[in-house]
Order: sequence, then structure tokens, then C-alpha cells
Amino acid sequence: MARYQLLRRPGAAVLLTLGVAAAYYAAGLVGLTHQLVVEGAIVTPLWPPTGIALACLLWFGLRAWPGIVLGALLVILAISTFPAHSVGILAGNSLAPLCAYLMLRRVGFRTELDRLRDGLALVFLGALAGMLISATVGSGVLLLSGQIQAESFGPIWSAWWAGDAMGVLVVTPLLLVCRTARWPGGTSPGRWAEAVCLVVTVAVVAYTVTRSLVPLLFLVFPLLMWAALRFQLFGAAPCALIVSVMAISAATEQLGPFRGHGTLGVMSVLQALNGSAALTGLLLSAIVSEQITVRRKIELACSELAELVDRLVPGGDANRRTPPPQEDL
Repeated sequence: MARYQLLRRPGAAVLLTLGVAAAYYAAGLVGLTHQLVVEGAIVTPLWPPTGIALACLLWFGLRAWPGIVLGALLVILAISTFPAHSVGILAGNSLAPLCAYLMLRRVGFRTELDRLRDGLALVFLGALAGMLISATVGSGVLLLSGQIQAESFGPIWSAWWAGDAMGVLVVTPLLLVCRTARWPGGTSPGRWAEAVCLVVTVAVVAYTVTRSLVPLLFLVFPLLMWAALRFQLFGAAPCALIVSVMAISAATEQLGPFRGHGTLGVMSVLQALNGSAALTGLLLSAIVSEQITVRRKIELACSELAELVDRLVPGGDANRRTPPPQEDL
């Protein structure tokens, strides 16, 4: 509570705005390093700023929105000058994460992502529904300004929407996990060894299958299931990011399964892989976390019930713990 009270001060609010804008701008520069041209328009298969924007809103509330607007403006200025139609693109990129945040808050979304309903809300409200705004407004502005033709609207809209949605599916869970992560004291060496082995295996397999001419992309899914079952979102989110980065790198260079396809074919394969990987890790880890929480609550209830019985029944603890005398044979 004290942290949020500090954010109400003018100086802290300015620092928050500048920090969010800097993070948004830096993520935008990273996203622009991998670009694809769809119907004459430049799109990114993964747009990290949308994930950062939504995470900041979930952390700090509406106070983070001015930083998102400033960050989106800086990214547009980094690409080119600021023509008149850029105002509409700025509005769409700023309103999309805001609307996604309001919808998530409406349904009682929890940033721990330890319930299946939270995972589904992030997928369908935060990513798929919320990012409709940025894609529709951005593509519509380009069409009305004469930057694209009418027949190009559908492919550009699809690529724009998929890139923004993937930013939420891949980046937002990772940031939410990083905020709640704690140094795992008392973790056994075997657990550490398993985690290192998982990360290395995912990186090697993802690099190999995204550059192999043999269609082996499905091999990443058993590894994502391993990460979700054993480490929940702490393991699934980084592994999904690794898979996505490897796939985007191969797609932009048209290597492996992306070779020989047109831009729309490359985008289709890439987004199908990235979306499936993110959904597998996110939803499976949410299911496992929810089951673990239910089991702990049941164990706690059983322990409290046993203590209550011991207090209510005279000698209950002794009768329960002392074995009956054995008869001599």
C-alpha cells in the first residue's frame, strides 16, 4: 500500500511515466529488429511493447497509461517523421492495452496466474480481444490515408493483430512471473540441474527444428509441457519466449520450415507455432498451479480438522498417536 501511496506524489508519477515510456521504447526497438513486409506494409511478428504496456497497467493501474502513450509516440518517431495519420496509430496502440486492462480488471484477473480462469482471461480478453483495437485502428488509418489499398487491408490487419496479441501472450506472463519471483532457498541441487537441463534442451531443440527442412516443429511441445508440469509459469514463460525468439529469427531469414513460402505463408506458420507454444505453456501451467493450490488448501483443512478433533475429544491425541498394545503370542 505504501508503494502505491508514493506513486501519487508528482515526482514519483513523473518517474513512473518516464520509466514506462523508456521500457516501451526499448521494447519497440527490439521488436523492430525483426520485420516482415506484408502487402507493402512493415509488420512485426512479435510486438513486445504491448506485453510491457499491459504488464505495467496490471502493476500500477491507470497511472502507467501516460508512459504508454509517450513510449508509443517515441517508437513512431523512431520509425519516421510524424505524419497526420500517425495520430490514429498512436491512439490505437495506446488504447488497446488500456482496454485489455479494463476488461481483465472487470473479470477479477489475478497477476499470479495461478488459476485457469486467469490464463483464459489473459488469452481471450487481454490478447485476442484487446489487440483488435490496435490492429483495426492502425490498419484503418493506413487505408483511409491512402497508404495501403483496400485489398491489402485484410492481410495487414491479420498480421498487425497477431503481432500485438503475441506480445501479450509471450511477454506479459514473463514479466508477471519476474515480479513475483523469489530466490528459491532450500532448492535441491537436482532441481537446479533439471531447470538448467530444461532451458538448454529447449534452446537446442527450438534452434534445430526452426532451421531444419524436415517438419519437426512439434518437438517443442513436449518440452513446454515438461516446463509447465514441473515449474509451472516460472518455467513455461521463459521457454515459450525462447521458442518464439528462435522461430522469429528463422522466419525473418526464411530458414528451415519457413523457406520457400510467401510472406503470408511465413506469417501463418510462425504465428501458429508461437500462439500454440504460448497457449500450451500458459494454460497448462495455470491448470497445474490451480491443482497445487487446491491440494494445499485440502491439506491445511485436514490439519485444522485434526487439531480441532484433538481439542474436542479428551485424550484424542493420545488415542490417535499411541498404538494399541500387542497381545503375547
